[in-house]
Amino acid sequence: MGTIHQLVTAVGREQAKALQTTPERRALVDIVAAVLEEERQDLGITYSGFALTALPHRRLPDDVPWERRGYRIRLLIEPGRLPVRGGGFRLYGVPYGSRARMILLYLQTRAIQTESREVELGRSMHEWLDRMGLSIGGQTYRDIREQSCRIAACNLTFAWDGANGVGFSKDTIVKGGIHLSSADDPQQGNFWEDRVLLSDAFFNELKAHPVPIWEPALRHIQNNSASIDIYIWLAYRLHSLTKPTTVTWAAVFEQFGAGYSRLRDFRKRFIESLQLALAVYPEAKVDVDETGVMLHPSAPPIPERKIAQLYR
Repeated sequence: MGTIHQLVTAVGREQAKALQTTPERRALVDIVAAVLEEERQDLGITYSGFALTALPHRRLPDDVPWERRGYRIRLLIEPGRLPVRGGGFRLYGVPYGSRARMILLYLQTRAIQTESREVELGRSMHEWLDRMGLSIGGQTYRDIREQSCRIAACNLTFAWDGANGVGFSKDTIVKGGIHLSSADDPQQGNFWEDRVLLSDAFFNELKAHPVPIWEPALRHIQNNSASIDIYIWLAYRLHSLTKPTTVTWAAVFEQFGAGYSRLRDFRKRFIESLQLALAVYPEAKVDVDETGVMLHPSAPPIPERKIAQLYR
Protein backbone atom coordinates (compact mmCIF):
# COMPACT_ATOMS: atom_id res chain seq x y z
CA MET A 1 0.00 0.00 0.00
CA GLY A 2 2.96 2.28 0.60
CA THR A 3 3.43 2.51 -3.16
CA ILE A 4 0.06 4.26 -3.57
CA HIS A 5 1.01 6.80 -0.91
CA GLN A 6 4.31 7.36 -2.70
CA LEU A 7 2.57 7.61 -6.06
CA VAL A 8 0.04 10.17 -4.86
CA THR A 9 2.82 12.19 -3.24
CA ALA A 10 4.87 12.10 -6.45
CA VAL A 11 2.25 12.79 -9.13
CA GLY A 12 -0.89 13.98 -7.33
CA ARG A 13 -4.36 12.55 -6.91
CA GLU A 14 -5.73 12.83 -10.44
CA GLN A 15 -2.72 11.42 -12.25
CA ALA A 16 -2.45 8.62 -9.71
CA LYS A 17 -6.11 7.74 -10.31
CA ALA A 18 -5.56 7.73 -14.05
CA LEU A 19 -2.86 5.10 -13.61
CA GLN A 20 -5.21 2.68 -11.78
CA THR A 21 -7.03 -0.06 -13.68
CA THR A 22 -10.09 -0.68 -11.49
CA PRO A 23 -12.72 1.48 -9.74
CA GLU A 24 -11.64 -0.04 -6.40
CA ARG A 25 -8.05 1.08 -6.88
CA ARG A 26 -9.15 4.55 -7.92
CA ALA A 27 -11.30 4.78 -4.77
CA LEU A 28 -8.25 3.83 -2.71
CA VAL A 29 -6.30 6.66 -4.35
CA ASP A 30 -9.00 9.13 -3.27
CA ILE A 31 -8.79 7.89 0.32
CA VAL A 32 -4.99 7.95 0.34
CA ALA A 33 -4.98 11.50 -1.06
CA ALA A 34 -7.49 12.65 1.56
CA VAL A 35 -5.42 11.08 4.34
CA LEU A 36 -2.22 12.71 3.09
CA GLU A 37 -4.01 16.07 3.07
CA GLU A 38 -5.16 15.74 6.69
CA GLU A 39 -3.78 18.37 9.03
CA ARG A 40 -5.52 17.27 12.24
CA GLN A 41 -3.63 15.07 14.66
CA ASP A 42 -6.53 14.14 16.92
CA LEU A 43 -5.78 11.22 19.18
CA GLY A 44 -8.27 8.44 19.86
CA ILE A 45 -8.04 5.67 22.43
CA THR A 46 -9.39 2.14 22.56
CA TYR A 47 -8.86 -0.78 24.93
CA SER A 48 -6.25 -3.32 23.82
CA GLY A 49 -8.78 -6.14 24.24
CA PHE A 50 -10.70 -4.69 21.28
CA ALA A 51 -7.51 -4.84 19.20
CA LEU A 52 -7.38 -8.62 19.62
CA THR A 53 -11.10 -9.36 19.51
CA ALA A 54 -14.06 -7.43 18.13
CA LEU A 55 -17.80 -6.89 18.02
CA PRO A 56 -19.90 -8.63 15.37
CA HIS A 57 -20.23 -6.90 12.02
CA ARG A 58 -23.91 -7.72 11.56
CA ARG A 59 -26.94 -7.95 13.79
CA LEU A 60 -27.50 -11.17 15.73
CA PRO A 61 -30.83 -12.34 17.14
CA ASP A 62 -31.37 -10.27 20.28
CA ASP A 63 -31.06 -13.24 22.65
CA VAL A 64 -27.84 -14.63 21.11
CA PRO A 65 -24.43 -13.98 22.75
CA TRP A 66 -21.25 -13.33 20.77
CA GLU A 67 -17.88 -15.01 21.27
CA ARG A 68 -14.60 -14.27 19.53
CA ARG A 69 -11.08 -15.55 20.00
CA GLY A 70 -7.88 -13.59 19.52
CA TYR A 71 -4.26 -14.29 20.38
CA ARG A 72 -4.43 -15.77 23.91
CA ILE A 73 -7.63 -13.87 24.61
CA ARG A 74 -11.35 -14.56 24.24
CA LEU A 75 -14.29 -12.19 24.32
CA LEU A 76 -17.85 -13.07 25.26
CA ILE A 77 -20.56 -10.41 24.89
CA GLU A 78 -23.98 -11.27 26.31
CA PRO A 79 -27.23 -9.38 25.65
CA GLY A 80 -28.75 -7.40 28.51
CA ARG A 81 -31.83 -5.43 29.51
CA LEU A 82 -32.57 -1.78 30.20
CA PRO A 83 -35.57 -0.30 32.00
CA VAL A 84 -38.53 0.94 30.00
CA ARG A 85 -40.53 4.01 30.95
CA GLY A 86 -43.74 2.91 32.61
CA GLY A 87 -42.34 -0.37 33.88
CA GLY A 88 -40.57 -3.46 32.72
CA PHE A 89 -37.29 -4.06 30.93
CA ARG A 90 -36.39 -4.40 27.26
CA LEU A 91 -33.89 -6.93 25.96
CA TYR A 92 -31.16 -5.40 23.80
CA GLY A 93 -29.01 -7.60 21.60
CA VAL A 94 -25.24 -7.47 21.27
CA PRO A 95 -23.87 -4.19 19.78
CA TYR A 96 -22.66 -4.58 16.20
CA GLY A 97 -21.34 -2.79 13.12
CA SER A 98 -19.38 0.40 12.54
CA ARG A 99 -21.68 2.67 14.58
CA ALA A 100 -21.13 0.65 17.76
CA ARG A 101 -17.37 0.77 17.21
CA MET A 102 -17.42 4.55 16.74
CA ILE A 103 -19.51 5.10 19.89
CA LEU A 104 -17.13 2.93 21.91
CA LEU A 105 -14.19 4.89 20.53
CA TYR A 106 -15.78 8.15 21.67
CA LEU A 107 -16.55 6.84 25.17
CA GLN A 108 -13.06 5.45 25.67
CA THR A 109 -11.26 8.48 24.24
CA ARG A 110 -13.21 10.99 26.33
CA ALA A 111 -12.74 8.91 29.50
CA ILE A 112 -8.96 8.98 29.05
CA GLN A 113 -8.87 12.65 28.02
CA THR A 114 -10.89 13.76 31.03
CA GLU A 115 -9.40 11.18 33.41
CA SER A 116 -12.93 10.34 34.46
CA ARG A 117 -15.21 7.38 33.87
CA GLU A 118 -18.16 9.78 33.58
CA VAL A 119 -18.50 10.77 29.93
CA GLU A 120 -20.73 13.48 28.47
CA LEU A 121 -23.24 12.53 25.79
CA GLY A 122 -24.13 16.11 25.00
CA ARG A 123 -22.43 18.81 22.99
CA SER A 124 -19.04 17.13 23.17
CA MET A 125 -20.36 13.93 21.60
CA HIS A 126 -22.28 15.90 18.96
CA GLU A 127 -19.14 17.81 17.95
CA TRP A 128 -17.08 14.62 17.86
CA LEU A 129 -19.60 12.75 15.71
CA ASP A 130 -19.77 15.71 13.34
CA ARG A 131 -15.99 15.77 13.10
CA MET A 132 -16.04 12.07 12.28
CA GLY A 133 -18.51 12.62 9.47
CA LEU A 134 -21.53 11.28 11.34
CA SER A 135 -24.07 14.08 11.24
CA ILE A 136 -26.80 13.44 13.79
CA GLY A 137 -30.27 13.17 12.33
CA GLY A 138 -32.69 10.73 10.77
CA GLN A 139 -31.39 7.17 10.40
CA THR A 140 -27.95 8.02 11.77
CA TYR A 141 -29.50 9.21 15.02
CA ARG A 142 -31.67 6.09 15.26
CA ASP A 143 -28.64 3.87 14.64
CA ILE A 144 -26.58 5.67 17.28
CA ARG A 145 -29.43 5.51 19.78
CA GLU A 146 -29.89 1.77 19.20
CA GLN A 147 -26.19 0.91 19.39
CA SER A 148 -25.73 3.10 22.49
CA CYS A 149 -28.47 1.19 24.27
CA ARG A 150 -26.96 -2.13 23.22
CA ILE A 151 -23.58 -1.03 24.60
CA ALA A 152 -25.21 0.04 27.85
CA ALA A 153 -27.12 -3.22 28.28
CA CYS A 154 -24.50 -5.81 27.32
CA ASN A 155 -22.20 -7.77 29.61
CA LEU A 156 -18.56 -8.46 28.71
CA THR A 157 -16.24 -11.28 29.69
CA PHE A 158 -12.60 -11.16 28.61
CA ALA A 159 -10.77 -14.45 29.23
CA TRP A 160 -7.09 -15.14 28.70
CA ASP A 161 -4.87 -18.20 28.83
CA GLY A 162 -2.14 -17.98 31.41
CA ALA A 163 0.58 -20.20 32.79
CA ASN A 164 -1.61 -21.23 35.72
CA GLY A 165 -4.90 -21.67 33.91
CA VAL A 166 -7.60 -19.41 32.53
CA GLY A 167 -8.11 -15.93 33.92
CA PHE A 168 -11.11 -13.78 33.23
CA SER A 169 -12.67 -10.37 33.83
CA LYS A 170 -16.45 -10.10 33.77
CA ASP A 171 -18.26 -6.77 33.82
CA THR A 172 -20.28 -4.28 31.84
CA ILE A 173 -18.92 -1.40 29.79
CA VAL A 174 -21.47 1.02 31.22
CA LYS A 175 -22.70 1.17 34.82
CA GLY A 176 -25.54 3.60 34.19
CA GLY A 177 -26.83 6.81 32.66
CA ILE A 178 -27.13 5.93 28.99
CA HIS A 179 -30.62 5.19 27.68
CA LEU A 180 -31.37 7.51 24.81
CA SER A 181 -34.76 8.92 23.96
CA SER A 182 -36.84 7.02 21.42
CA ALA A 183 -37.82 10.26 19.71
CA ASP A 184 -36.70 10.54 16.10
CA ASP A 185 -35.68 14.15 16.66
CA PRO A 186 -32.25 14.22 18.33
CA GLN A 187 -33.09 17.55 19.91
CA GLN A 188 -35.82 15.84 21.93
CA GLY A 189 -35.37 13.60 24.93
CA ASN A 190 -32.17 13.39 26.94
CA PHE A 191 -29.65 12.70 24.19
CA TRP A 192 -27.85 16.00 24.60
CA GLU A 193 -27.97 16.15 28.39
CA ASP A 194 -27.14 12.72 29.79
CA ARG A 195 -23.82 11.44 30.94
CA VAL A 196 -22.68 7.84 30.90
CA LEU A 197 -20.75 6.21 33.71
CA LEU A 198 -18.28 3.56 32.56
CA SER A 199 -17.84 0.61 34.87
CA ASP A 200 -14.93 0.93 37.25
CA ALA A 201 -13.33 -2.33 36.07
CA PHE A 202 -13.57 -1.40 32.38
CA PHE A 203 -12.19 2.10 33.02
CA ASN A 204 -9.23 0.69 34.96
CA GLU A 205 -8.45 -1.82 32.21
CA LEU A 206 -8.67 0.95 29.62
CA LYS A 207 -6.21 3.12 31.57
CA ALA A 208 -3.84 0.20 32.02
CA HIS A 209 -3.97 -1.04 28.41
CA PRO A 210 -4.79 1.83 25.99
CA VAL A 211 -4.21 1.69 22.24
CA PRO A 212 -3.70 5.14 20.66
CA ILE A 213 -5.14 5.59 17.18
CA TRP A 214 -5.43 8.46 14.72
CA GLU A 215 -9.01 9.74 14.71
CA PRO A 216 -9.02 11.13 11.15
CA ALA A 217 -8.12 7.66 9.86
CA LEU A 218 -11.35 6.23 11.23
CA ARG A 219 -13.36 9.05 9.69
CA HIS A 220 -12.30 7.82 6.25
CA ILE A 221 -13.30 4.20 7.00
CA GLN A 222 -16.16 4.84 9.41
CA ASN A 223 -18.66 2.78 7.40
CA ASN A 224 -16.50 -0.33 7.18
CA SER A 225 -16.42 -2.23 10.47
CA ALA A 226 -13.94 -4.84 9.21
CA SER A 227 -11.43 -2.17 8.21
CA ILE A 228 -11.88 -0.43 11.56
CA ASP A 229 -11.01 -3.69 13.36
CA ILE A 230 -7.95 -4.29 11.16
CA TYR A 231 -6.74 -0.70 11.59
CA ILE A 232 -6.96 -0.96 15.38
CA TRP A 233 -5.20 -4.35 15.30
CA LEU A 234 -2.35 -2.91 13.24
CA ALA A 235 -2.11 0.17 15.49
CA TYR A 236 -1.71 -2.19 18.44
CA ARG A 237 0.72 -4.68 16.88
CA LEU A 238 3.05 -2.92 14.45
CA HIS A 239 4.84 -0.35 16.60
CA SER A 240 5.68 -2.94 19.29
CA LEU A 241 7.38 -5.39 16.90
CA THR A 242 11.15 -5.77 16.89
CA LYS A 243 11.30 -8.00 13.80
CA PRO A 244 9.01 -9.06 10.94
CA THR A 245 6.34 -11.45 12.14
CA THR A 246 4.03 -13.68 10.11
CA VAL A 247 0.46 -14.18 11.30
CA THR A 248 -0.79 -17.33 9.61
CA TRP A 249 -4.02 -17.33 7.66
CA ALA A 250 -5.45 -19.76 10.22
CA ALA A 251 -4.76 -17.27 13.02
CA VAL A 252 -6.11 -14.34 10.98
CA PHE A 253 -9.23 -16.36 10.18
CA GLU A 254 -9.77 -17.23 13.84
CA GLN A 255 -9.64 -13.57 14.87
CA PHE A 256 -11.41 -11.88 11.95
CA GLY A 257 -13.30 -14.64 10.15
CA ALA A 258 -16.67 -14.54 11.90
CA GLY A 259 -19.44 -15.11 9.39
CA TYR A 260 -17.29 -17.07 6.94
CA SER A 261 -17.34 -20.85 6.68
CA ARG A 262 -14.42 -21.14 4.27
CA LEU A 263 -10.97 -19.63 4.60
CA ARG A 264 -10.65 -18.93 0.88
CA ASP A 265 -13.80 -16.80 0.87
CA PHE A 266 -12.60 -14.95 3.95
CA ARG A 267 -9.13 -14.25 2.53
CA LYS A 268 -10.49 -12.27 -0.41
CA ARG A 269 -12.67 -10.06 1.79
CA PHE A 270 -9.97 -9.65 4.41
CA ILE A 271 -7.44 -8.45 1.84
CA GLU A 272 -9.94 -5.88 0.55
CA SER A 273 -10.58 -4.60 4.09
CA LEU A 274 -6.84 -4.66 4.83
CA GLN A 275 -6.13 -2.47 1.79
CA LEU A 276 -8.61 0.09 3.09
CA ALA A 277 -7.06 0.01 6.57
CA LEU A 278 -3.58 0.46 5.09
CA ALA A 279 -4.81 3.38 3.00
CA VAL A 280 -5.45 5.35 6.21
CA TYR A 281 -2.29 4.15 7.99
CA PRO A 282 0.58 5.41 5.77
CA GLU A 283 3.28 4.27 8.21
CA ALA A 284 2.11 0.64 8.24
CA LYS A 285 4.37 -1.95 6.61
CA VAL A 286 2.40 -5.09 5.84
CA ASP A 287 2.79 -7.82 3.22
CA VAL A 288 0.42 -10.62 2.26
CA ASP A 289 1.40 -13.98 0.80
CA GLU A 290 0.19 -17.57 0.72
CA THR A 291 1.34 -18.26 4.29
CA GLY A 292 -0.38 -15.31 5.94
CA VAL A 293 0.05 -11.65 6.79
CA MET A 294 3.60 -10.42 7.35
CA LEU A 295 3.77 -7.58 9.87
CA HIS A 296 6.88 -5.39 9.90
CA PRO A 297 7.98 -3.00 12.65
CA SER A 298 6.31 0.32 11.86
CA ALA A 299 5.82 3.74 13.35
CA PRO A 300 2.60 4.17 15.33
CA PRO A 301 -0.28 5.96 13.57
CA ILE A 302 0.01 8.86 16.03
CA PRO A 303 3.37 10.63 16.61
CA GLU A 304 5.02 9.58 19.86
CA ARG A 305 5.00 13.20 21.07
CA LYS A 306 1.19 13.29 20.82
CA ILE A 307 0.92 10.07 22.82
CA ALA A 308 3.28 11.50 25.46
CA GLN A 309 1.14 14.63 25.77
CA LEU A 310 -1.84 12.52 26.73
CA TYR A 311 -0.12 11.21 29.84
CA ARG A 312 1.45 14.41 31.13
